[in-house]
Amino acid sequence: MKIIISLLFVFVFFISISCNQNKSGNIKNIDKKELSYVPEWSKEAIWYQIFVERFRNGDKTNDPTALDIIGTYPDSIPGNWHITEWGRDWYKSDDYFSKSPLPNKWDNLQLRRYGGDLQGVLDMLNYIESLGINAIYFNPVNDSPSLHKYDPRYWSHIDRNFGPNPKEDIEIIKTENPVDVNTWKWTNADKLFLKVIEECHNRGIKVIMDYSWNHTGKEFWAFLDVKEKGDKSEFADWFEIVSFDNPSTKENEFKYSGWAGVQTMPEMKKDIIGSPDDVPLLGNIHSKAAKQHIFNVTKRWLDPNNDGDPSDGIDGYRLDVAEKIPTGFWQEYRIFVKNVNPEAVLIGEIWWKTWPDELLLPQKYLQGDMFDAVMNYHWYRPARHFFADAPNEMNPSEFVQILNEKLEGIDQDRQKAMMNLTSSHDSPRTSTSLYNNGRDKYMTKPWENKDYKIDKPDLKTSKIQEMLLIHQYTFIGAPHIWYGDEVGMWGSDDPCTRKPMVWSDIKYDDEITHPLNQKRKTDKVEQDSVLLSFYKKLISIRKTNPVLVFGDIDFSLIDDKNKTLAYNRFNETNEVVVVFNKSLNKKILRIPVHINGTFINAFDSSIVYNSENQFLEFELESLTGTILIHK
Repeated sequence: MKIIISLLFVFVFFISISCNQNKSGNIKNIDKKELSYVPEWSKEAIWYQIFVERFRNGDKTNDPTALDIIGTYPDSIPGNWHITEWGRDWYKSDDYFSKSPLPNKWDNLQLRRYGGDLQGVLDMLNYIESLGINAIYFNPVNDSPSLHKYDPRYWSHIDRNFGPNPKEDIEIIKTENPVDVNTWKWTNADKLFLKVIEECHNRGIKVIMDYSWNHTGKEFWAFLDVKEKGDKSEFADWFEIVSFDNPSTKENEFKYSGWAGVQTMPEMKKDIIGSPDDVPLLGNIHSKAAKQHIFNVTKRWLDPNNDGDPSDGIDGYRLDVAEKIPTGFWQEYRIFVKNVNPEAVLIGEIWWKTWPDELLLPQKYLQGDMFDAVMNYHWYRPARHFFADAPNEMNPSEFVQILNEKLEGIDQDRQKAMMNLTSSHDSPRTSTSLYNNGRDKYMTKPWENKDYKIDKPDLKTSKIQEMLLIHQYTFIGAPHIWYGDEVGMWGSDDPCTRKPMVWSDIKYDDEITHPLNQKRKTDKVEQDSVLLSFYKKLISIRKTNPVLVFGDIDFSLIDDKNKTLAYNRFNETNEVVVVFNKSLNKKILRIPVHINGTFINAFDSSIVYNSENQFLEFELESLTGTILIHK
């Protein structure tokens, strides 16, 4: 019965917006096939994720001040706080740490700001283009006091310190009524982000933004109104309020729910049908006004000039902690977004069922009525397990079985659009993840695990990473790069995965400091040009061989005894063979192929093999992967 109620609610909403919007001629009815459509470009995407605060400081005049970061964790700012030098030894304490009331170095790391901004992104677009990137995923850029921006002051504006004139932007925002979209203006930061979109589009690069509709920041304009006016606030039903303050007492009884208990991130109020422990959650966001505000913000970036042509806007959204919001909202949201731009992609963060043991299966969110794809942590966990023997050895047959199970119940369009990531802002960097052989996303910080390795990964890890990357760029799904992985950056889990980007024109201190004052080797911080070239080559291989995006897949060799694995990506006219030797010895391999003829080594065109009776036979070095392309 609860499912019927939820679907009926969505149906009524669909009819409502269709009728209302059709009167203005802006929106047409969407049938089921159109609604479930997955943009073709999202399947061909090579994603590059940018955390703006740590990417590039292109304008030092807009750097955050202590006033700009009030209102977020850790909520205690030393009087001598200042911007941190871009090239500073990561674990070396800033001078203001000694004046901080926070007890630990790792807490104080959250106080750091480096001044990354949108001008820095613009300055480096040529670099991003040179990689072969065709899609950028921006971590939140909405106005917020934190380094991560998941605790916004305003959803409707770009962070004041990401633009050229923070003080003027504050004054511009003061002239608005946040509820009334007709009063919204474009700040300097907003306009600069529109320029980023334009410059990306000129280069053939798609852009998506990251939002969390599950929660705001405690400095969010509507939440401040609730704090001031209590239950008399017109926004009192936007948030999960436990109790309002009683002005007749000395105590402050105002209590509310924060995401994961974090009080700097007040949660939006939801109407849950059934148990709050159900997955997926059934129901909706409670306040119609809150939802309308979300829709207004969403459309603002999809079609900035509101002329019905979304070409000047972003190309979709990555949606944070999506499983915390009931499905009724996501169904409405998809209808709304696809009406504004049918080519916009919606990517959900569907991650944990029970951390750290069980991932939440995304299939129910990928039925055509909510998301086009999800961040595919579900692929990375077994891939890391197999290639890095972490946390223990996995044989090829088990790996293949798990990969097949992960794809079950997901249609081929969504399989191809899955965002296949090896690291992110919420996990250790790729090289560090592979360098440590513990469980995935468990005890992955040195202060949680004194044996967790934080230094530059070794040569063996580099070989493992190369095999993993070959798999990532040849498997089903869209490859993703967390900024800096391509130049060899290393780092444990948040906050250390969020180090400033390593650029060739910036001098960096050697990393010599250990957060627990343990001995460590000295590591030179600089770009790894060999790894960078390897990434560029893999991107080129994928982009010039569409069969790697759209082709079928066939696991043609699964040999547990010899620790070898091969799969073929193919269609009627093209074929690519991908082979791995995880053993410590050279192996002579015999691989069946679908198309007879000549196969060329993608990394060395002088190496050529000819198939005989639809088999390829060749030798492969230990701890190595390779790609053979039919010509």
